[in-house]
Amino acid sequence: MEPSQPSPSEDEAVAGAGRVVTAPVPLEEATRTPYVRRRAPVVAVLMTSRDRRRQTLRALDALADQRSLPPGTALRVHLVDAGSRDGTADAVRAAHPEVEVHRAGAGVRWGEGIRLASRNSRAAGATPFTHQLWLRDDVVLADEALALLLATSRSLGDTAVVVGAVRDGRVPGTRPGTTPLAYSGRRRARGPHRLPLVEPTGRTELCDTYDGAAVLLPRAARDRVGDLDRAFRHTLGDLDHGLRARRARVPAFVAPRAVGERHTVPLPPASEEPGIGVREALRRRTAELPPRVWWTYCLRHAGVRAPLLAAAPYLRTALRTARG
Repeated sequence: MEPSQPSPSEDEAVAGAGRVVTAPVPLEEATRTPYVRRRAPVVAVLMTSRDRRRQTLRALDALADQRSLPPGTALRVHLVDAGSRDGTADAVRAAHPEVEVHRAGAGVRWGEGIRLASRNSRAAGATPFTHQLWLRDDVVLADEALALLLATSRSLGDTAVVVGAVRDGRVPGTRPGTTPLAYSGRRRARGPHRLPLVEPTGRTELCDTYDGAAVLLPRAARDRVGDLDRAFRHTLGDLDHGLRARRARVPAFVAPRAVGERHTVPLPPASEEPGIGVREALRRRTAELPPRVWWTYCLRHAGVRAPLLAAAPYLRTALRTARG
């Protein structure tokens, strides 16, 4: 994720639907309060994976073990397998036959995969969903994570995006629940155009945009904002979606507690690897953050600052590498 992101142009907080709820959300509400005159939740879980069989199975195992869900809750999992060669699709079908596995080409990236999964969740004949859940294949949900997300959504009138914060599960020497955040909602900061992660506080916290690791979209919010944009095949699509939601007056909130952990082996530094030359560093940086995609993002969300912000990550890489 590019650490220096442009912020949305609006300065006002988005209330959406005329009300903002920031009181703590008791988990018991999800199980004790019946859905009077309403359908029980039907959650379409959207996932994509490639050559990460172990992580994907672990994520699906945790999803299948969710507890304290409202009575009658139904889960429909739509997994897009992007040309895996490690047997991910077959392993998922064997361990979780209830999961709909869609095979796609190896060139399909995360953003494209989530769009495909969303399309499949709306296919003719499918039971209409009440919520969509974006779930990364490296996120292991806590036992009552989905119940917390649904309870939070319900307290907000099922009109707001609910973001689940995810902690880094591979930080040695830390106690459970104290590890740094890997994914969460993001809030614009003063000074540089950065969007730092929002730490859960025990209350619902308003955010400006979000990482797409564990995001619950009620039907009303999804229909108003739409899917991830086709312009973003992989990176930046989730941040763009959150900023578009804000402009559409659909608020986004971080749930009161973290909902799980990320379990992925950290990748070695690429453009920041010490000892490489400027040309190689820039080659790697443009692979990490494709200029055309980054320019589209900046143009859409940064206004007159777009040219400067579009050049900034590549200039920083060149200067840092040249200084050694």
